[in-house]
Amino acid sequence: MSVNLRSANTTMNTLRYPNKRICGLWLIWVSFVILIGLLTGGEQKIQMAVFSIGYVIGFISILGNKSLNQKLSFGPLRSRQKKISFYAIILFFVLMVLIGGPYFQDQNYRMIWLGAFLALGIHFVPFAWVHGKSMLALAVLISANSLIGIMVPQYDFNALVYVDIAIKVGFGVMLLFTRKPITME
Repeated sequence: MSVNLRSANTTMNTLRYPNKRICGLWLIWVSFVILIGLLTGGEQKIQMAVFSIGYVIGFISILGNKSLNQKLSFGPLRSRQKKISFYAIILFFVLMVLIGGPYFQDQNYRMIWLGAFLALGIHFVPFAWVHGKSMLALAVLISANSLIGIMVPQYDFNALVYVDIAIKVGFGVMLLFTRKPITME
């Protein structure tokens, strides 16, 4: 009787980043919502109502859809990854209030959105433990784009948003079409 050690070993391994494809679809969706919000933005730069409604629709239909998650996921997140995800989302909202929030008083929508994008970029750092090292590159690129817009007010806001969208779509496509997750010994 021979035992296939390779397949026995694989089943004992834990998938390191099982939800990369879900993250990829989410990034593509959010990019689409930002684009629609930008095209309808007017004085708010990115229409907050369009963004909020689109965000909630995506949250429910992508992140809250169990059958879609089962189809795209390679397996469940480990409990540590769930905790990191939760704290990363809390970090995002705290940073968004701290960085962009002060500009609501003056209705400086450019700085509100750039602050939100910077908070978003920073919140991707802990997601490296959930979706892989590519999240660090995503964090750096989104944060750098936001910082350029914050430090150089002459840069066209729409151009900065198009760069942000392109970054998210690029990473989203890469993650969505991940074929095999990395396993952890």
